[in-house]
Amino acid sequence: MQSYNFKGFTLLEVLIAIAIFSLISLSSFTIFDTVLSGDEKAKQRSERHNELQRAFVIIERDLIQIARRSIRLNGESPLNNFLQTSGDVNLSDEQALAFVRHGWTNPGLLLPRSDMQAVSYQLVDETLERLHFNFVDAVVGEEAKVRPLISDVSALIFEFYDGKKWQETWSEESLPLAIAIEVDTKDYGVIRRQFLVSGSSVTTKNIASGENP
Repeated sequence: MQSYNFKGFTLLEVLIAIAIFSLISLSSFTIFDTVLSGDEKAKQRSERHNELQRAFVIIERDLIQIARRSIRLNGESPLNNFLQTSGDVNLSDEQALAFVRHGWTNPGLLLPRSDMQAVSYQLVDETLERLHFNFVDAVVGEEAKVRPLISDVSALIFEFYDGKKWQETWSEESLPLAIAIEVDTKDYGVIRRQFLVSGSSVTTKNIASGENP
């Protein structure tokens, strides 16, 4: 009588192999998930940095080109000051800032508008917004064009340098020597930038350090 000798894996060996394969699969998935999560966070940080850099480039471009010109809103009489920082200009925040700037590109005045631009900044729903009008003197019923700049902002503060100290309000019928903006962000905390106003005589070093000239 012929005998057969069958060889194979025992149930215990199969279970051990499944357990090892499961551990390897779990480890691989964990590593893969960590890599994807890290990549997503890096992408978010990069986008956030780009958002902040782009916003401050726009703010700098506006502030260094402030015009010595009053603002007229909704067809009303011109306001007295070059800078408006209160509800007098119908902005949503007491620390909002409105002014007129030079340098709005319009080569040869081909477009039916001035090369000056009425600009304002305000905080709405935790977003720093830039507003502008098509015409430097807004007509009755004209709605501002809104551009969101920085999200997740919990507080917005403007300060003004008069040559001796920084102050949070500006009621003078002139321009300050410098303007500072502070945005309190949820992820990076307080970010402060200071900008010289065109024509000021104070040095950049004093402005940067907050020292009196």
